[in-house]
Amino acid sequence: MPTSKTTTKKKTAKQSTKKSAVKRKPATKSKSSAIETFSSAVEYLLEQTDFERMRVVQYDETTFKLDRMRTLLCALGNPQDKVALIHVAGTVGKGSTVAMLSAMLRGNGYTVGEYTSPHLTDIRERVVVNGEMISEESFTDILKDVVAAARKEKVTPTFFELMTAIAFKQFADQAIDIAIIETGLGGRLDSTNVITPLISLITKIDLDHTNILGNTVEEIAREKAGIFKTAVPAISAHQTEEVTSVLRECAEELRTEVKVIANDIEFSARFGGGTDGKQHTRICVITEDSQYMHIPVPLNGEHQATNCALAISAIDQLKKLGYEFDDLDLYNSLAKTNIQGRMETVWERPKIIVDGAHNPTALQTLIKSIGAHIPYDSMVCVFGCCQDKDVEGMLHKISLGADKIIFTKAQGNPRAAEPKILQRQFTEISGKMTQIADTLPEALEIAAQAASRDDIICVMGSFYLVGETKKHLRALAAKR
Repeated sequence: MPTSKTTTKKKTAKQSTKKSAVKRKPATKSKSSAIETFSSAVEYLLEQTDFERMRVVQYDETTFKLDRMRTLLCALGNPQDKVALIHVAGTVGKGSTVAMLSAMLRGNGYTVGEYTSPHLTDIRERVVVNGEMISEESFTDILKDVVAAARKEKVTPTFFELMTAIAFKQFADQAIDIAIIETGLGGRLDSTNVITPLISLITKIDLDHTNILGNTVEEIAREKAGIFKTAVPAISAHQTEEVTSVLRECAEELRTEVKVIANDIEFSARFGGGTDGKQHTRICVITEDSQYMHIPVPLNGEHQATNCALAISAIDQLKKLGYEFDDLDLYNSLAKTNIQGRMETVWERPKIIVDGAHNPTALQTLIKSIGAHIPYDSMVCVFGCCQDKDVEGMLHKISLGADKIIFTKAQGNPRAAEPKILQRQFTEISGKMTQIADTLPEALEIAAQAASRDDIICVMGSFYLVGETKKHLRALAAKR
């Protein structure tokens, strides 16, 4: 266990030629028949092509084949067409937006599904109904059905395609009222982009996955806007002028409309002290039909204001589609929003905070938010990231906010940057002293030795690192 140096109601009507660079083995009967337990199901999934973990990905229609996904879903009876859906894409804020939107829907009596990624400690975190992960039994049974369907159609789904099919089938089997579907990578070619949702949502767009999605925010915005559908209303978080222009152009091409927070939807945010002496953010969102005034944002950080506004705007759009909400229930349920891996305190003495922030903007916002919400003397940063991210940009941000830095890497992520390389790059940016650790547990021990009573340890840079931290600390707690 790390120790510091100091001891211490309503239902709604149902809406109703070129070879790939990635070689994959076809699904076989022997493998699918071996899926009998949850552990064997997970083992099978981990053997499949997983673009989340690959260092180099060929991003085009030869690798990301939506027709393969459509064929698979058709063989399963097109479960995605049996559930009302909301589609969410963007660079940062997807998980927070999904969490807040889901909380408000559930608080008003709707049964809600959530499909998100990545998971932190349990693969079932990706498929949730009313806050509860899919059961191990259902997960196993549905995967067997999906693999059998793939074999029948002679298609070889990727890890993410299999997970997406599991989610759609689970939501259809449970006859839920509405599901919120988060894209995995980009939007245009993402496996989830075979649906016709009620609403398309775009969170903040920034530089990320530049080696795949594009080198400019405009290129990335066009990929994210690939989830837009003809006549399906779209809502976007507040964006730069360049990104807003691209989103409007894409919407016009598909004969739909995108409303942008703070441009087309009146929005304001106020960050300041509350009666409890803590810092809070309150927002006002004014649409054509409603006014949502002085709403407390349930998640810490000024950046959550626009995510909250996006979730509220989605609720407002659902009202126009016939969904019924009680405003008091909306506000009360929003206040109960909970999400893992975002400025989450996972240990008290010493205080350890984890956050999956994995690009420069997210890291800058995280460090600023920690300073506004959590009192401390010094920040000890445990940092690791994927090598295909904007590493230099992230190192610049942590050099401005962290007092002591330990570079490490997640063992379960083959895309992880080597700690020695991170340290060398950081030395060129800052003169601060740093240390390296080959493993996350070692890094936490070093951090604990460096942290005094009023210091905090922050693990950041990768959801893989966050997940390993939570698993490690959970195991330590179990031994106590």
